[in-house]
Amino acid sequence: MEKKFETNAVRTQLERSQYLEHSTPMYLTSSFVFEDAEDMRASFAEEKERNIYSRYSNPNSSEFIEKVCQMEGAEDGFAFASGMAAVFSTLAALLDSGDHILSARSIFGSTHSLFNNFFPKWNISHSYFKIDELNTIEVLITPKTKIIYAETPTNPGVDVLDLEALGKIAKKHNLIMVIDNCFASPYLQQPIKFGADLVIHSGTKLMDGQGRVLAGITVGSKDLVEKVYRFSRITGPALSPFNAWVLSKSLETLALRVDRHCENALKLAEFLEAHEKVNWVRYPFLKSHPKYDIAKKQMKAGGCVVAFEVKGGLSAGQKFFDSIALLSLSANLGDSRSIVTHPASTTHSKLSVDERAQSGITDGMVRVSVGLEHVDDIIADVNQALGNS
Repeated sequence: MEKKFETNAVRTQLERSQYLEHSTPMYLTSSFVFEDAEDMRASFAEEKERNIYSRYSNPNSSEFIEKVCQMEGAEDGFAFASGMAAVFSTLAALLDSGDHILSARSIFGSTHSLFNNFFPKWNISHSYFKIDELNTIEVLITPKTKIIYAETPTNPGVDVLDLEALGKIAKKHNLIMVIDNCFASPYLQQPIKFGADLVIHSGTKLMDGQGRVLAGITVGSKDLVEKVYRFSRITGPALSPFNAWVLSKSLETLALRVDRHCENALKLAEFLEAHEKVNWVRYPFLKSHPKYDIAKKQMKAGGCVVAFEVKGGLSAGQKFFDSIALLSLSANLGDSRSIVTHPASTTHSKLSVDERAQSGITDGMVRVSVGLEHVDDIIADVNQALGNS
């Protein structure tokens, strides 16, 4: 019987231990013991499917992975110590020296740094495309192109990429399509339905939802995940059992939390759109969003992040941030507490002015991760800060 999303977030097929507990216990162990010499030999020879060492697998990590696979419609997955560990390990496992990545320009600042500062050392190149110019990106594909990489909605500009169109391009050219689905979460969007081969999440964000743990995960086709697993088993970026346990419990309330995040975010976006001190607002489920129709096609709701620009440039933006009283000044997102961030000086500060401009990041841009406080209180704080900007 096919189960609904909320059920998949709560239930897995993993067997209980001998104690038949109802809630999965924490398996805080570095390693596992064997019955005898033959059991140990067969386990290391992978003739048996069992836990050996928590760098390879652990019951808590396995439960977390199974839940995300169920949510995303994926065959397999591997969990990491952070979102960037997932990004790096996934790409490093699949790329060889001389390969080429075709990536959306609007990506997280650390991913941008990975492409520009580290991959070139291993002779891995990249080209960027604008997400609103998918009809022209095929000219950027070379015989060495192996991966198409993108995130949608984007960080921090909350642009939306047409997953179905990108999936058709990837299939036509036999490329691996890797999508960072962090901003949407599996509850709002499942990129595999639109042609993605692998989906990456920072579990630190909406999956945890309370700013407690660092985590990442990659899920997708079994053959590609096998390559990611082999690389990660040796290089050691595995998620800790404790953080995996926290995340498995957090996922049980993901749908409930994200519904409220989206409800609050839309109301804040509508308020900002009518505010005299705001130049523009970007939120996927605002009808004014240039990709509103695409967002409605591939997302259940608009997510927790709203981007906008304060009138008056950098100085006005600084006054806005200094006037915030209730919301948190932080670089995280997807938290139960609302967070305001200035991308140009924080998450994307390592980009040049020109690179930020090409990614749609202005000096006055504000990114709000809308939390679970009462929306009237969120709006009141933003309103008074705008009044002082």
